[in-house]
Amino acid sequence: MNNKQIMIYGAYGYTGELIARKAVAKGLKPILSGRSASKLQPLASELGLPAIAVSLDDEDVLARTLRDVAVVIHCAGPFSATAEPMMRACIASGTHYQDITGEMSVYLQAHALDSEAKAANVVLCPGTGFDVIPTDCLAAALHKAMPSATHLTLGFDSDSGLSPGTAKTSIESLGIGGAVRRNGQIETIPHGELTRQINFGRGEKFAVAIPWGDVATAYYSTEIPNIEVYIPMSPGRAKKMKKLNKLRWLLRMQWVQNWLKGKVDRKVRGPSENQRAEQKTWVWGEVRNDRRGERRIGRVTTANGYDVTVSGSLAVMEFLLNYNGSGGYFTPSRLCGHDLVEKLPGSSKIQFGID
Repeated sequence: MNNKQIMIYGAYGYTGELIARKAVAKGLKPILSGRSASKLQPLASELGLPAIAVSLDDEDVLARTLRDVAVVIHCAGPFSATAEPMMRACIASGTHYQDITGEMSVYLQAHALDSEAKAANVVLCPGTGFDVIPTDCLAAALHKAMPSATHLTLGFDSDSGLSPGTAKTSIESLGIGGAVRRNGQIETIPHGELTRQINFGRGEKFAVAIPWGDVATAYYSTEIPNIEVYIPMSPGRAKKMKKLNKLRWLLRMQWVQNWLKGKVDRKVRGPSENQRAEQKTWVWGEVRNDRRGERRIGRVTTANGYDVTVSGSLAVMEFLLNYNGSGGYFTPSRLCGHDLVEKLPGSSKIQFGID
């Protein structure tokens, strides 16, 4: 691919703006894009960048807009609604696609488009942020350490606050429930059903399984058939989560979703630069083969999740600008190697050990 132009779509969102500013600091000149010209222009003017307002509703127009773009970093949620039209437009235009989603449905959709992306020699790599670079890379490293593993458990511990987009993604899962992978198939489970004690890296904590993206992606990276993902949570909060199970029918209703997301728009702001600088993330993983009595633990420490999303997205983008391989669906570790996380600012080396 001779063209080296990149586009950040959804550039005026919390994380999109962070990525745009960091790209400029690195000497890049991305095209800023999104649905609203009025929201794009102030940032584009400040950074001295070109801006193109384009809707996701017309795939032909979107594909023509992308015709001279090598890589899109898609940052506009909710990705459950926006990712597929952008991926299809990228396939039509010959543009590599990456995004910062943590939504499992997007990973499943990208995997379903694998053959079309291969035919177009286009890479689809959703999840090039904190969702799911650290956990995906750790999963791949653990699988390499134990190729016979039949069970994979991942988790992370962070003090970071939520951005508006991440908060809205969490709201969408309230009416669905949790998720795990069993014998290769994704299963929905009640909120708060699975708990355990985990030492993520700063002492043992009570933890609860959540429907994190690795339930989908780690299977594509490792082919381990049984996968769970955990975060620390107080037992009291876990009990409150369980109570939500009786209300899942209500929480799925669109008016309830809209009401809760409206509260996010009014009240939630992403963490400040100073807050992010003080917040690390501890990522933990475990592989097992119970028939053989084998078990391995792995850990990696990263910067704040939003800083990981910024540096990770730009690292994958730079990789794709010089990519000469085949197209198709990729997880971050399959595309860039499991050491990708170790190359990001603020990250430690992946370490193996015992609790």
